[in-house]
Amino acid sequence: HGIQVTALFENGLERDVTQQARLQVTSGHVVALQPYGQLRPLGPGTCVLSARYEGYHAELSITVNPVSSVERPLTFVSDVLPALSRAGCSAGSCHAKPEGQNGFRLSVFAYDPKADHHEIAKEGFARRVFPSAPDESLIIQKPMGLVPHEGGKRFEPGSDMHQLLSQWIAEGMTYSVSNEPALKNIRVFPSARNYSRSSSQQLLVQASYSDGSVRDVTSLAAFSSNDKEIAQVSEEGLIRLGLISGQGVVVARYMGQVAASHVLIPSERQLPDSLYVGLPVRNFIDELAIAQFRRVGLLPSELCSDSEFIRRAKLDVIGMVPTASEARDFLRDTNSDKRDRIIDQFLEDPAYADFWANKWADLLRPNPDRVGVKSVFTLDQWLRDSFRANKSYDVFVKEVLLGEGSNHRNGPAVIYRDRREPADLTTMFSQLFLGTRLECARCHHHPNEKWGQEDFYQFAAFFGPVKQKGAGLSPPISAGVETFFFGPGGSVKHPVTGEVMAPKPPDGPAVSLPENRDPREGLIDWLTQPSNPFFAHAAVNRVWAAFFGRGLVDPVDDFRISNPCSNPELLDALARDFRQNNYDLKKLMRTIMQSKLYQLSSKPNEYNKADTRNFSRAYRRRLPAETLMDAVSDITGVSDTFAAMPASSRAVQAWSYKIDSHFMDAFGRPNSSSDCPCERDTQLSVVQSLHLMNSKALQSKLSNPKGTVALLVSSGRPAGDLVEELYLAALSRPPTDEEKRRALGAYSSTGATPKTATEDILWALLNSAEFVFNH
Repeated sequence: HGIQVTALFENGLERDVTQQARLQVTSGHVVALQPYGQLRPLGPGTCVLSARYEGYHAELSITVNPVSSVERPLTFVSDVLPALSRAGCSAGSCHAKPEGQNGFRLSVFAYDPKADHHEIAKEGFARRVFPSAPDESLIIQKPMGLVPHEGGKRFEPGSDMHQLLSQWIAEGMTYSVSNEPALKNIRVFPSARNYSRSSSQQLLVQASYSDGSVRDVTSLAAFSSNDKEIAQVSEEGLIRLGLISGQGVVVARYMGQVAASHVLIPSERQLPDSLYVGLPVRNFIDELAIAQFRRVGLLPSELCSDSEFIRRAKLDVIGMVPTASEARDFLRDTNSDKRDRIIDQFLEDPAYADFWANKWADLLRPNPDRVGVKSVFTLDQWLRDSFRANKSYDVFVKEVLLGEGSNHRNGPAVIYRDRREPADLTTMFSQLFLGTRLECARCHHHPNEKWGQEDFYQFAAFFGPVKQKGAGLSPPISAGVETFFFGPGGSVKHPVTGEVMAPKPPDGPAVSLPENRDPREGLIDWLTQPSNPFFAHAAVNRVWAAFFGRGLVDPVDDFRISNPCSNPELLDALARDFRQNNYDLKKLMRTIMQSKLYQLSSKPNEYNKADTRNFSRAYRRRLPAETLMDAVSDITGVSDTFAAMPASSRAVQAWSYKIDSHFMDAFGRPNSSSDCPCERDTQLSVVQSLHLMNSKALQSKLSNPKGTVALLVSSGRPAGDLVEELYLAALSRPPTDEEKRRALGAYSSTGATPKTATEDILWALLNSAEFVFNH
């Protein structure tokens, strides 16, 4: 068992001083002190362990109970398998490869212990074990390096691992015994701590079992750090902190269970409280954000200007840039509530439905080559109708999960036509509505979470009873009509054990419904319970990411212990507020946009230059493909035409990837011919820059006789007015004096005409980073 000595300092920081403390035990026959704060029991009795450090003294009473007269033998499940996993034998690079290694194959992360036991104890006429002379067994000889082994030496002769395997083989290679306690969970100490730079911390890992016993498994656990610049961790669980401030997490894994130790290295530059006292606070978002800034030593940027706000808000809510007149009126408005009023105006704009439906179409849109063009259109129109009605999020999800009917009449039914197997639906719905990627657990235990195959296929069992009738798929043209419905009797089996799985959500209770009831109804009831740890959190995190450029948990669909939330208190508060407001998406958006946090400038200050995850400033984001294309059309006054769509359609209304657009493809429109949920590529590329600079389509819009440039020039207004109008239309602000001076120079350049000069100025604005980015 491991012990730890922690010193608490006046500045509030704690430090592991186990190696520096002077340790003593009052009785040497009860326990023995070993390196790294380990205690080895020697015999029954009681003693006192004392620790002295820097003049301070602490004591701990220790009792070693007598050994039971009837000891259980070593078992494969509780003793040998954890040791083999710790030695790396069940890693994907070793014997857990799909084809194994030199004929010896183990399951990844030990997800199939029965098969692993058979492979060691019985496969190949039990050639890997030698019960009459255990030390001569290949399972011992090879990893000790006594026989050639491609994996190298894994443990030393005489080590604990050697003795464990030898004793297990000698005792008859028991798989398990009756009433053997089952592993329930593990915990790591410390679970959270503030550290100074360049310090260190030894972790302790304890496993709890069904009989109430607790075991120190630090030496058998595997450790990993999510950010090695913040903290590195050794195979033994020793954390070494880095030289920069920030947050991180170290994960301990043991036999399919995971636990986390959260790391915070505060800034060494302590900012005075006076800097935080005067910060503007509008709602709970600001209160919790400021508390986080205090913890990590950040000072938020100033509030953004009115021109930045109106452009940011309109782009975020309805995917459009403000018109020149909208920007001018907003900048002239002196009322203190004008930002609240413009938020409400944008949320009620009809364009809201198309913009947000398009975001969800990225996630749900099926492959047209698989389900048929009409099916894609049916789902797309259902999405747009749902957002026009401001359908509450819980009702929206319920209709998706309970999708039934014809793929030509009911949008959600199309999802079941595209994802025809329960396992495929599990992968999609767990990401979308739980924010959890269960896909890894489809084949083996999740490497970074507690989810195993049982969790995956229990969730899949909710969709086993979904039946189909009618014309099936006939790619590449699936135009047939298919009907989906609930039918009792459908089942999902565990791929390894063959066991029929009962419907059960991850970390939730088994659903008990009569056989004639659709189990998906039980899933909906569980999802919308106030105590559900996934549903509301995943929803508000996805919306948050749309307004801030990244989620509080990022990626938004990857909630896991090794991918911690940047501000858990804020995420909890948002989820609670969302539930209390009956899952109203517009109310959630209004709360976010009214916060001062949302209204921060994107310009960093000296205290937050390095911040990329705590939202102490606005993060600049490239405009989505459809938004950028529509913005170019709106500003130039020349619209685009799209195949299979009315003449007045906008890019954001395009309902299929099959509708050609080189512009949208260049700027990252997701290809629904691949498996969604589709993640957009938001990075800049040379292709995008070249497309805007050299596009013949853009030049034709600039020179169009009915476009914005032609109308402005024909108005007879002074050149200075034209420049101001272009800046307001493209950037929602008037030009600076220097910008205006340089722009007016275009009108007096050699060979320039008012029309060509105006075209050049607008071309330059459309190619600027200030236009292409939402800031």
